[in-house]
Parts: sequence; C-alpha cells; structure tokens
Amino acid sequence: MMASSALLTLQSAQSEASAAGQAQLGSRARSAQADQNTKLAADFESMVLSNLLKPMFEGLTTDGPFGGGEGEAAMRSFQIDAMAQNITRRGGIGISDMMQKQLIKLQEGSI
Repeated sequence: MMASSALLTLQSAQSEASAAGQAQLGSRARSAQADQNTKLAADFESMVLSNLLKPMFEGLTTDGPFGGGEGEAAMRSFQIDAMAQNITRRGGIGISDMMQKQLIKLQEGSI
C-alpha cells in the first residue's frame, strides 16, 4: 500500500511539473509572439511615417557651396527612413499601438 501511495505522489508531482513546463513554454511562445508583433507594428509605423515625410523633401535643391549635390539627393530616402524610425522609437504617432491591438485580436480569433 505504501508503494502505491508513493507511486501516486510521484505521478502527481510529474504531472504538475509537466503542466508547469507547458505553461512556461506557452508563456515563452506568447512573449515571442508579442515581441514579433511589436517589431512588425513598429516597422509598419516607420514605413507609414517615411511615406508621409517624403513629400516634405520633394523639390528641395541640393546645390550651393555646401550642398551635397547628386549624392545628397541619392541618400535622401535613407535619411527619411532613418528619421521615420527615430520618430517610431520615440513613441511614434500611435499607429504601432493600434496595429498591435489588431494583431492580438486576429491571433485570438476575435475578428
């Protein structure tokens, strides 16, 4: 009788440990998914901001004694993208937050 009681206790401990392990794996998966959602939303907001900033720089000339000429014009898109990424890193304009909420709804299947 004592052996069967010990066996049941051992089986119970193993199932609890297994359940705890599964919960930890589920938590890691949710955390990884949340990190992926955050990056995806930030990339999307940067893209939108970049497209909104581009018209501000159209038609600017790069001539003059201290202008960058053709090189500056060629690199302007990289500068605009860097500015958009910087704006996003500093809080953005809210697109990232809205997108993350929608991604969570999609992943939960409520949409």
